[in-house]
Amino acid sequence: MAEPAIKVRNLYKIFGRRDREMVEKVKEGVSKSELLADHSHVLGLRDINIDMPEASIQVVMGLSGSGKSTLIRHLNRLIEPSAGEVIVHGEDVLQMSEKALREFRRHKISMVFQRFALLPHKTVIDNVAYGLHVMGKSKAEQKTGAMRWIERVGLAGYEDNYPAQLSGGMQQRVGLARALATDADILLMDEAFSALDPLIRTDMQSVLLDLQKELAKTIVFITHDLDEALRLGDKIAILRDGEIVQQGTAQEIVLDPADEYISSFVREVNRGRVIQAETIMDTPPPPGPPAENSIRVEKGTVLEEVARRMTEQDRDQAHVVNGSGEPIGTLTMRSVMAGMATPVLKDAIE
Repeated sequence: MAEPAIKVRNLYKIFGRRDREMVEKVKEGVSKSELLADHSHVLGLRDINIDMPEASIQVVMGLSGSGKSTLIRHLNRLIEPSAGEVIVHGEDVLQMSEKALREFRRHKISMVFQRFALLPHKTVIDNVAYGLHVMGKSKAEQKTGAMRWIERVGLAGYEDNYPAQLSGGMQQRVGLARALATDADILLMDEAFSALDPLIRTDMQSVLLDLQKELAKTIVFITHDLDEALRLGDKIAILRDGEIVQQGTAQEIVLDPADEYISSFVREVNRGRVIQAETIMDTPPPPGPPAENSIRVEKGTVLEEVARRMTEQDRDQAHVVNGSGEPIGTLTMRSVMAGMATPVLKDAIE
């Protein structure tokens, strides 16, 4: 198994003057409310342990006050921890000198903020080029690099405009281009799309997914929206009151919620956009060639797409194939519909 790009180990953050002393009390079982009431300290994070895979999107999800933004700011050490480790490509960020940390932020990690954080007095091209300027690139390199990413995020022709002349979605595209322009291996996105209107937000999610297919960055994406988490995340960690309640793939979380708190999140999820064909297929596939009324679907295809293709081609069955094109199982329209239904409806269908 490949080594994770980022490893967070036993991370605690307590806000207050005696934070390191309070870590021991939290380890002894003092709750968040007791810590505040009895010691006037605020618990931000409690014993966080996450492995974030290389070249994938790690989503950290939670409601307001869960600690998700506090966590992401530890990854580039915008916040100092009370205890723990943050290992990025084998190096503990929390042990870096000031000089090493500056170089780390300049070259290895970029950040996209919720409120765009653009410089209002600079044009689009100057905003995008800002990171390249900090890196010491020449003016020609700054312009070339900035224009490349302005074009990639669909803003060609707007490079001489100022942020106030752009819509919210366009401003966030500028923020994304600026983060990508430095060619950092790791991209941190803190509620990057949450200030956008729903349609623009969906569009920006598509832009990010399309770019990720090509660039294969290690992305840490913070959100409070479960649908966004399920659409974007290769891995998802859900926080509550500074603690990880559950982490895993979208399928694992939807199919096996850890407790009632997670169940309340996933109850209304469109399962057809999350559950993959191989999860519910019948195995092994029957011998011989596929039936005439069958379509072929690749492993990893979500059930909503399977149902759409079966309906369009007027077929009752599908055979699932692996990456080599070998049949590994079969589906019927009945089993697909049952898999897409909520557990209560699924029982009725079956």
